[in-house]
Amino acid sequence: MASASEQLARNMNWGTFAKAKELQQRLLFTLFILVIYRFGTYVPIPGVNIAAFQELMGTGGGGGFLDRVNLFAGGAVERMAIFALNVMPYISASIIMTLMKGSIPSLKELDKEGQQGRKQINQYTRYLTVFLAAFQAYGIARFLSSSNGVVINPGAFFEASTVVTLVGGTMLLMWMGEQVTERGVGNGVSLIIFAGIVAELPKAIGQILQLNANNSLSGTWVLFIIALFISLSMVIVFVERAQRRLLVQYPKRQMAGGKTFGGESSFMPLKLNTPGVIPPIFASSLLLLPTTAGQIALSNAQPGESNDVLTGLLAFLGYGSPVYLALYGLLIIFFCFFYVPYVFKPDDVAENLQKNGGFLPGIRPGARTSEYLSYVLSRLTFIGALYVAFVCVVPEIVIAQSGSVPPSVAMLIGGMSLLIIVSVTLDTVSQIQSHLIAHQYEGLIKKSRMRRRKK
Repeated sequence: MASASEQLARNMNWGTFAKAKELQQRLLFTLFILVIYRFGTYVPIPGVNIAAFQELMGTGGGGGFLDRVNLFAGGAVERMAIFALNVMPYISASIIMTLMKGSIPSLKELDKEGQQGRKQINQYTRYLTVFLAAFQAYGIARFLSSSNGVVINPGAFFEASTVVTLVGGTMLLMWMGEQVTERGVGNGVSLIIFAGIVAELPKAIGQILQLNANNSLSGTWVLFIIALFISLSMVIVFVERAQRRLLVQYPKRQMAGGKTFGGESSFMPLKLNTPGVIPPIFASSLLLLPTTAGQIALSNAQPGESNDVLTGLLAFLGYGSPVYLALYGLLIIFFCFFYVPYVFKPDDVAENLQKNGGFLPGIRPGARTSEYLSYVLSRLTFIGALYVAFVCVVPEIVIAQSGSVPPSVAMLIGGMSLLIIVSVTLDTVSQIQSHLIAHQYEGLIKKSRMRRRKK
């Protein structure tokens, strides 16, 4: 028999959405923030010759770390805009704080203090974001200053203004993301990355069609790529919505006055892909760092200098090579197993269940429950890691076999981009449905109160 929430979800329609004024305001606020974000990706940093910088990026060969950052920044890097760093320093800081919470006792205790403790940890995350953004911004400023013809007036003032501008852009995006999470719909940071990728998709599709028009890419390959991405989208939707439900029961308790409470049962949902898109982001960034350093070394090499060894290494480890794809898949699997214990902690879950009187049928509370949760989670993680590796690596193999798609375009239409787009869309739609169900519940409660008053 369907639950009350499932019955309400079936009754949702456009009429229900038209009555949900609060949801409409949240959606408009979210769109407003995303429009501001897209506008900021076109505002360049003062003192940079954009044409010279784009030429410099083009001579790098493509497929480097800057192309990956440009993917998440919605094209802001190739335009060297004020949002060039995007929210990547904030994501890095959040991941670092997640890892530190699992290893530093003081942060672990602070996390257990509830809302006040989490607020303090969020403040530490912001401080770490400022530090990481300043470090990356200084590196970009030095790189721009050392490049011939990119900076109009290089010097200390340019470097200082660039650092302030880029750090300010990252902190503004972080604040905007938090505002969307609180006052809008969906996760704000995820939606900002999602908006950047989606905004650049028409450009990538146009380049692929141009390659087809120039006979550089056959129509068979274009149709095969389209069919592959439709199939992978269906796989992602199926797996991301899949859950392993563990039955949790609560014993009956007799309170004062002879009243009996408890005795209910609920489900603990465990996702197949618990770490989300963090493993492929880690894996791709780690693999692209040496190739980016090699491309920078080649671009700064003196004329006539022999670089055969470095060129061969770049071809061996370069984006789309067989070694790169094999290492990419293995690193994704490794980071899935590495990151899951920091996201889902069986010991804490088992302890909370025992405190609330809950238990898994047939499993003794405490240590045995923790062992069983670890057992189930390890097997789910194995399936999820293979799924993430398959989704991210297979499109890269297909695009590499075509031999005509530029690396920057290949990254944009790659499996990781598809995983981010579908995952964020599913999460946002789920939150919209939750708001509509809550609105329907409020309407039912108001009607029942009015009937009581009339009686």
